[in-house]
Amino acid sequence: MKLIKVYGAKEENIFLCDTKGVIYPTRKAGMNDFKMTMANNTITEDTSLVEICKGCDVLIGVSAAKAFTEDCLKNLAPNPVIFAMANPEPEVRPEVAKAIRPDCIIATGRSDYPNQINNVMCFPFLFRAALDTMATKINEEMKIAAAKALVDLTHQPIPDEVKDAFPGRNFEFGPEYIIPTPFDPRLIIELPSKIAKAAMDSKVSQCRIYDFEEYKERLAAIGKK
Repeated sequence: MKLIKVYGAKEENIFLCDTKGVIYPTRKAGMNDFKMTMANNTITEDTSLVEICKGCDVLIGVSAAKAFTEDCLKNLAPNPVIFAMANPEPEVRPEVAKAIRPDCIIATGRSDYPNQINNVMCFPFLFRAALDTMATKINEEMKIAAAKALVDLTHQPIPDEVKDAFPGRNFEFGPEYIIPTPFDPRLIIELPSKIAKAAMDSKVSQCRIYDFEEYKERLAAIGKK
């Protein structure tokens, strides 16, 4: 929840669901340590997804196709953020969500829609920074640095090679562009450098990088191979 706090959403209005339903701390079915960290403490009993969506700012699904119904979407707060991550068929398709909630920002795991959430935009560069700093672990500070770096890139001019890969798509920060594409060549430069700094600042690195401009040049050379 740390990154969500940074960008202003109300934590009590953030809920996650999976194939077993809404995730809350005392739920028995399908829980694990990771889900416990994301559970909403305001829920104490099984509640329907439609009910839980009332007034929500953010709806994140890692569940099943078409799980987000029209009633769910109508119950969300104004300008909701929807991550429909089931693949290949998301909890709701973007065109359906937009028809019901024109004010929403929606992302999926699919490459044929804007705002694709794909781990290829993070993991290779997270591991690159961890190896280059000989980090003893990958901690929350490093993950947050990766997420913030992705956000920062969406506010910068997009490279021509990305535009050429997606002709006709608008790459100006807004509802249709909240995260870079996997084809963005800046990822290998910006993410490892920010993550490496976070590793050093949080004292999990065993090897320091003293010249970040030189480090970025090395990363750029790797990206061109």
